[in-house]
Amino acid sequence: MADAYDVVIVGGGLVGAALGYELAGEGARALLVDRADHGSATAAGAGILSPETVSTDDEAWFGLAMEAAEHYRTLIPALADADAGDTGYAECGSLQIAFREGDDGTFAEAKTRTQRRCPDVLTDVTPERAREMFPLLGEVRAALFNPRAARVDGRLVTAALLQAATARGLQQRVGSVNGLERAGERLVAVWVGDERVSCGAAVIAGGAWSPAIADQLGIALPVLPVRGQILHLRMDNLDTSRWPIIQPVLSHYTVPWPDGRLVVGGTVEPDAGFDVRITAGGVRQLLRESVRYAPGLADATLVQIRVGLRPVSVDDAPILGAIPGVENAFVATGHGANGLLLGPFSARLVTELVLGRESSLDLTPFAASRFDAPVR
Repeated sequence: MADAYDVVIVGGGLVGAALGYELAGEGARALLVDRADHGSATAAGAGILSPETVSTDDEAWFGLAMEAAEHYRTLIPALADADAGDTGYAECGSLQIAFREGDDGTFAEAKTRTQRRCPDVLTDVTPERAREMFPLLGEVRAALFNPRAARVDGRLVTAALLQAATARGLQQRVGSVNGLERAGERLVAVWVGDERVSCGAAVIAGGAWSPAIADQLGIALPVLPVRGQILHLRMDNLDTSRWPIIQPVLSHYTVPWPDGRLVVGGTVEPDAGFDVRITAGGVRQLLRESVRYAPGLADATLVQIRVGLRPVSVDDAPILGAIPGVENAFVATGHGANGLLLGPFSARLVTELVLGRESSLDLTPFAASRFDAPVR
C-alpha cells in the first residue's frame, strides 16, 4: 500500500466497478477501495434498462439515459469477450400498462411523451396481447410495448466488471477511507484505515455514503439515502425468461428472470435514512399492488427480500465530474433508482475527465458546481 496510484476509486458498487474497468482499460494504475456496507443500491436493484419509458421531463437526463442504455450494447459483448462471467443482461422488452380507471390520464401523458421521443420504437398492444406476453396479468386497460427494454443483474454485472478490471490491472482493497489529504487545491493521498496511499486523483463513487466521503474534503454533496425494498418471487414450472418487464404507470414494476423468478419493486422511503431493515409495511405494499395488476402472482413463492439505499440528489439528477475547489478530485453519484441504467456510462464519462480529456457528453447539467454551495 506504500506505492502511489494514478487514481483511487472510493466505492465498490456498480459505478465504482465500472470506473475501475474503464480506468484500468486506459492504462491507469488504479486502486478501488470499498467498505462493503450493507444496503448497497447495486445489490438490491431490479435491473430495468428502459430509458424510452422514463417519466422525467428533463431532456438532459433523458439524453444521458438513452446513451447509457446504448453503452450497454457495447459493454456486454466486451465483458463476454473478456470471459468475465454472466451479467444477466437480456433485451426482454417492457410493457407499460394502465390497469385502473385512474391510470388513464397518466397513461395518455406517458404515451404522448414516449412516442414523441421514440416514434419508431414503441407500439400499442391490445390487452389480450399483453396477457399473452405476460400470462399472470389481470385486466389491462391499455398497454405500450418497448422492444428495446432490457434487464441486467446488478450483482452479476458488477462482479463481471471487477473480474475484467482485475485482468486489466485494477487493484482492490476492502477497507474504510478515513481521510482525503489535500495540499492546497490538490488531493495528494487517501487514508485507507491507518495507511496513507498517495494518488494522482480520486473519484468518489460511494453511492448514498458519498457525502460522508466528500465531507473529508470540505465538500457538501446534496445526496440522501432513499430506502427501497424489493421482493424476489418464484413461479414453479413456468418459463419466464422471455416475458417482458411490466411497468404500470401508477404502481410497482415486475421484472421477469429465467427459471420462474420475478422481481417486484420497489418501495420509495426517503425518511428511512440508513436504516436497512425489511419492514412489514414495505412488503405488504409491494404484494398488494403487484397482485392487483397481476393476480397470478398470488400463487408465487416469496423467496427473498432485498433492501437498497438509493443515492438521490436534491434535484434527482446524477452528480458527475470535477469536485469544485479540488483540482484532481471527481465524483460519480446521485443516480437514485437508476444506478444500474446510468452507472456504467457515467463511469465512462467521468473516466474521460479524470484522464484530462473532454467528456463525450455535455456534463454541465450534472456538474457538482450546479448547486449553490457545494464547498464548505
